[in-house]
Amino acid sequence: MRKVYVLDTNVLLQDPQAIFSFDEHEVVIPSVVLEEVDSKKRNMDEIGHNARETSRIIDRIRNKGKFYEGVPLPNGGKVRIELNHRSFSKMEDIFPERTNDNRILAVALNLHHEEQKKANPKDVTLVSKDILMRVKADALGLKAEDFLNERAVKEDSIYDGFQEMYIQKEDFDTFFHTGELKLEGKIQEMFYPNEFVLMKNRDHPSQSAIGIVQPEQHKIEQCKFQNEYAWGIKPRNAQQVMAFELLFRQDIPLVTMIGKAGTGKTLLSLAAGLMQVEDLGLYKKMLVARPIVPMGNDIGYLPGEKEEKLKPWMQPIYDNLEFLFDVKKTEELDRILSGIGSIQVEALTYIRGRSIPEQLILIDEAQNLTKHEVKTILTRIGEGSKVILLGDPYQIDHPYLDEYNNGLVHVVEKFKHHPLSGHVKMLKGERSSLAQLAADIL
Repeated sequence: MRKVYVLDTNVLLQDPQAIFSFDEHEVVIPSVVLEEVDSKKRNMDEIGHNARETSRIIDRIRNKGKFYEGVPLPNGGKVRIELNHRSFSKMEDIFPERTNDNRILAVALNLHHEEQKKANPKDVTLVSKDILMRVKADALGLKAEDFLNERAVKEDSIYDGFQEMYIQKEDFDTFFHTGELKLEGKIQEMFYPNEFVLMKNRDHPSQSAIGIVQPEQHKIEQCKFQNEYAWGIKPRNAQQVMAFELLFRQDIPLVTMIGKAGTGKTLLSLAAGLMQVEDLGLYKKMLVARPIVPMGNDIGYLPGEKEEKLKPWMQPIYDNLEFLFDVKKTEELDRILSGIGSIQVEALTYIRGRSIPEQLILIDEAQNLTKHEVKTILTRIGEGSKVILLGDPYQIDHPYLDEYNNGLVHVVEKFKHHPLSGHVKMLKGERSSLAQLAADIL
């Protein structure tokens, strides 16, 4: 049976293509949604971009029919702009304020009551990214759903980047002595390229080893950099060993790491980056950046020059650099960075339009990037560069993102099949026992 879906503004501002995501069903856009989209189209950020794209899509659809009748869509459904059904009579006792959210609720509620009077009523569902909007709809007896089409993964299924596996003693000894273990038959289909395997001796589970999958050679090989030191930093747990392997491998130009605060993502990446840029000369420069949430917002309201304006946003990066350079005062770090010249701390606001060859690019807090923004970054990467994306998907500051649809998780899931990328989920906090406890229970 065909259904009616009433779209909230935030659905279109999250994904302008959402109109085409409801198969053969009817999509209703309340007139107030058009007003809200119009109010955002001058924004010079991701929201503004999506508002303008939504306007263009609706204009193209307009040329194919009349919106008050419903315009057919390629998937068999239709879309219409709802100008009527704005009466508050059925909800004014509960939500009397004439806000835009309540106007959208009124349209959905009146359509629902109209359908109930028909011989074959259609289900009317409000689709919104706003949790409280869905709660209010439920209080009114309306069906309400989140828009899940843009999710990169289902709940609790974000790729970890590693697997645990118990193996026979003979295989364990072979791996220990030869540095590799052949993958035969269908067993290699269990793994993604550059996925790590935490192997344990079946007879003696306390004996373990870490390998990385090389599908083209049909083998698991030992990590080459598990005993590496970088600017005084050495891996302290299994996932940090995996991280170092990815950070130092020249054949893996895209590295993603997710994990809670204190797991060492940023410190390990900065240490590995400094070693490769300053000591080994593998890259001309290291570019370190964090998104100013939301990416694209001007930082002109902050006092001072650009470097002074960036300081509050980039302070976590500077904290890690102070630790690595073993300095006590910020002024010392400023003098060191200005003297080196090969380390650039930048805001992502200015990355669009650039081409970045032979550089190591480190993007912290990448969970606050949208799919469009992370595509913008990765398409800037030039030949000979390596990009590292770090973040915690469960600490989202962006108003339209969650742990399953942000740009970082999108990259993790889309690239896990490709040998040019590697990923690891950091599990154990190493900042302090208190920080680990706080990350777990708060």
